[in-house]
Amino acid sequence: MIMKKFQYLLAGLFLLASLGVQAQKMERKNVRQGNKLYEEKKYTKAEINYRKALEVNPHSTFATYNLGNALYKQNKGKEALEQYQASVNREQNPMNKAALMHNSGNVFMGTKDFQKAVDSYKTSLRLNPNDNETRYNLAMAQALLKKQQQQNKDKKNDKKDNKDQQKQQQQQQKDQDQKQNKQKKDQQKQGQEQVSKEKAQQMLDALGQDEKATQEKVKKLQMQRSKAKKTDKDW
Repeated sequence: MIMKKFQYLLAGLFLLASLGVQAQKMERKNVRQGNKLYEEKKYTKAEINYRKALEVNPHSTFATYNLGNALYKQNKGKEALEQYQASVNREQNPMNKAALMHNSGNVFMGTKDFQKAVDSYKTSLRLNPNDNETRYNLAMAQALLKKQQQQNKDKKNDKKDNKDQQKQQQQQQKDQDQKQNKQKKDQQKQGQEQVSKEKAQQMLDALGQDEKATQEKVKKLQMQRSKAKKTDKDW
């Protein structure tokens, strides 16, 4: 994405009346050298020069802003954003503020924070309504934000479906366990009833044998008595 540059860079440098002439020259030299290196895509060396300018004048909006651009080109989005935000707080020129917000939007696009990117581009357009590049980036950010929100919604629905499915599986497993437990208890009960019936039959059989033995004893005793009567002689 295109990084916006500040307007009136040299004019802004000459307005730093609070600095001494020598300090102004050093700041201007470092910023110019940084800009040259930036155009040559030597972003690390450009960063060094911008930081040198800030050592001379820590409140240099231009050095701070350009440093942000150099950091952005080195994929140091978080550090670049810090420089842009510091510049916004000091910048009075609406067009420059618009450029700052445009570049901030670019950083947020890189981190896929599309909501903040949309907000940044909208702020930039309010300051500079005729900026077609920012308008294009805003449309892109809005489309990506919508897609991201839909994906998050789908993930949430998938998570809910998975949770419901897991809950259903747990319920099915619970029902199956209950069924198996019931079958096991029924089998145990049937086994106990079978054992009870067998024991009862054994008891009946034992009683029957005892009764049969008793009857045989009685019958044998009766036979003995009958035999004894027959052997007795009459006088």
